[in-house]
Amino acid sequence: MILSITFSKPSKSAAEKLGKPYIKIRIVKINSLANIQPVYEAEFFTQQQAFQKKLSLSEVEKFYAENAGTTFKNVVCRKEGEEITTLANKKGEIKTLTKKIKTEKSRLIVPKSNRPKNYILKEGTPVPFLVKLGVMTKEGKVVSSRYDKFRQINRFLEFIDDILDDVKKLCVGENDFTKERPLRIADFGCGKSYLTFTVYYFLNKIKNIPVEITGLDLKEEVINNCQKLAQECGYENLIFKTGDVSQAESKYKNPPDIMITLHACDTATDYALKYAVEKNAAAILSIPCCQHEINLQLEKSKCDAESPFASLEKWGIIQERFAALATDAIRGELLEQKGYNVQMLEFIDFEGTPKNLLIRAIRKNEKNKTSISNSEKRLSSLLNEIKVSQKLVELFQNK
Repeated sequence: MILSITFSKPSKSAAEKLGKPYIKIRIVKINSLANIQPVYEAEFFTQQQAFQKKLSLSEVEKFYAENAGTTFKNVVCRKEGEEITTLANKKGEIKTLTKKIKTEKSRLIVPKSNRPKNYILKEGTPVPFLVKLGVMTKEGKVVSSRYDKFRQINRFLEFIDDILDDVKKLCVGENDFTKERPLRIADFGCGKSYLTFTVYYFLNKIKNIPVEITGLDLKEEVINNCQKLAQECGYENLIFKTGDVSQAESKYKNPPDIMITLHACDTATDYALKYAVEKNAAAILSIPCCQHEINLQLEKSKCDAESPFASLEKWGIIQERFAALATDAIRGELLEQKGYNVQMLEFIDFEGTPKNLLIRAIRKNEKNKTSISNSEKRLSSLLNEIKVSQKLVELFQNK
């Protein structure tokens, strides 16, 4: 039984064959009961957007057979007990590698004795929107195939909770947030808005903090569904709008105190970070995704053999990871130069998602000139050594 498939490295004919320039496709089995037909959730990523749809097992098997090694040059299929990797080189030669892995069945239902007991959202207490989104049952039990999502949600709330005191001091000083001056949060690329709803519920219902959250995403149908759910739950200050980050100026009535980006693809993260800095946001929580910009440049222009980074560009998979790390390091340096205290943190463990790096930035009251100077030197050295440009650098230079 197929548990998940990840398609990456699209061929030149991928856009023509699939109708859109997808750069990555992720398919995951979302139900676990043996007596019902398996259902899969597929997420299709372009440079700027993500699209979701449900698939049956037969549809997944057909798509896998038709596209592994041809439409996409790197495909990893996880089944119960094995992982199959399909690779294609520039000559069109296809290689299949199979390795045994520990069965995934044990992950479908996590023994309660092994589950952390200190979650902010407690299992056994129904949360209306989580019930409607299929993460919880009406009794408050976490659906086994959605437990990773439940962990992810709680982990993100921990990050929100950690920054609240700093944000409060920066925004309202010794006062409290009020209905007239609520805590304002912008969520760029909110998608299905699991985290958007969770943050609203946590702040408004658990912490009793007046809050105003606006989610922004390109997909009109998804946004309409989110707005409908917010109305059904009675969350009057949770608002969803259709648009991209370049339209943020016209979409947000007030500058955000906290800006959130979860898996905003490639340079969309950079536009969101620029907006947050320009609006003097007190805090930024950003989980980047699909950092292709630098990797594409490295493909065209390799470092000299004498460069300390030459070995990191020799193998494709290492180069891809190096490019992603370099991208986020550049973003971190730029945020420090703009007066933020920046941390790079693990969002959740790597087993849950490979996109597990979180950039946490808190605005400082005063800028440290020495720290900024050192950051500028590090950034300049990195860019010069690997001979690339990066979107956030460009955005700040053109300000």
